[in-house]
Amino acid sequence: MYFEDFNNELLKKQLSGERFTIVYEIFGSEGDARQTAEEICIEQTVEFPESALPKGEIRDQILGRIMNFKNLKEHVYEAEISFAVEIAECEFTQLLNVIFGNFSIKENVRVADIRLSSALQATLQGPRYGIEGIRKIVGEEELPLLFTALKPMGLSSDNFANLVKVFAENGINIIKDDHGLTNQSFSPFKERVRVCSDAIKAAYEKTGKKAMYVPNVTAPLKKIRDNARYAKECGADGIMIAPGLVSLDIMKELAEDNEIGLPIFSHPAFSGCYAINRQGFTFKAYYGQLMRMAGADAVIFPNYGGRFSLSLEDCIAIANAGKEPMGGMKQMFSCPAGGMQLDRIEDMVSNYGKDVLLLIGGGLFTCGENLAANCRQFTAAVEALRG
Repeated sequence: MYFEDFNNELLKKQLSGERFTIVYEIFGSEGDARQTAEEICIEQTVEFPESALPKGEIRDQILGRIMNFKNLKEHVYEAEISFAVEIAECEFTQLLNVIFGNFSIKENVRVADIRLSSALQATLQGPRYGIEGIRKIVGEEELPLLFTALKPMGLSSDNFANLVKVFAENGINIIKDDHGLTNQSFSPFKERVRVCSDAIKAAYEKTGKKAMYVPNVTAPLKKIRDNARYAKECGADGIMIAPGLVSLDIMKELAEDNEIGLPIFSHPAFSGCYAINRQGFTFKAYYGQLMRMAGADAVIFPNYGGRFSLSLEDCIAIANAGKEPMGGMKQMFSCPAGGMQLDRIEDMVSNYGKDVLLLIGGGLFTCGENLAANCRQFTAAVEALRG
């Protein structure tokens, strides 16, 4: 007999009894799905032969518990599994590890929903600004916000600043770096951020209407925080980062850094492999829940009917997850994107409602020969929704 020195009573005192629940979708026969659910309970906690565990609280509380198991459709099952809050230890990285650590290497299972307990919700700040905060920055309380990106790669920093000027003077609310713009020689990060921030300020002085410039701070770890601080020093109004490239926890740190204190826009680059297949996460869980938990004020994701393969149902699930109650977390703006055109505006607002960022990038250059006129057309189409 092992573990003769294990103090079950001490462990019992250290456990509150509070649990959180993760919902998994499991593919296969009912027997295989049930076996997978039972394996999750062990693999995501003790990772130890159940038969060799000491009796008491490790078996009774530390192990995951199957709270519900049901058939969703042919060869697809849903398992609700609860875990003791203490095994996440109020650390975001360990919470992610419990949600889908070793089992992310297994086939035919994905995380469908994350249901945090009140204790875990209290450890997560979530979005600093959220929907309401971003609306206050640009001074628009009702309408969807107009969003675009600086393209194409290869232009100089001054070229991009000129684009910022045109966008901001003609009604675009938010202008971000394209996700591929980092620190290239043709548009170095510091140079681009400085001149584009200056262009935003000049446009405000001219029009009296506030627009946001959001630079991409994605970079090697040792540069990310310096990039974000430099962006703030220059007067940038938010920052964009790709957590698929640098990690969710890095984005969370930026969101919680009071010295930076800017809205966070998450970009989906390098993250599709987490959610595009039936192995990983549902789009709702990954883009709607994890991004919000990690502090994103706005989440960019591929829209239905664009260049990518998400369905309308997937997209609506992401948007709803960003707004549904999650403790005291603020609501997260949805930003469906990827090949959007002006003729999609009415349809998108019909499906997402008015709390949406309408990101049209290259489409603003192809709907007419005059960019300023194209921006005004974009603005007019959204303004028509007022009231």
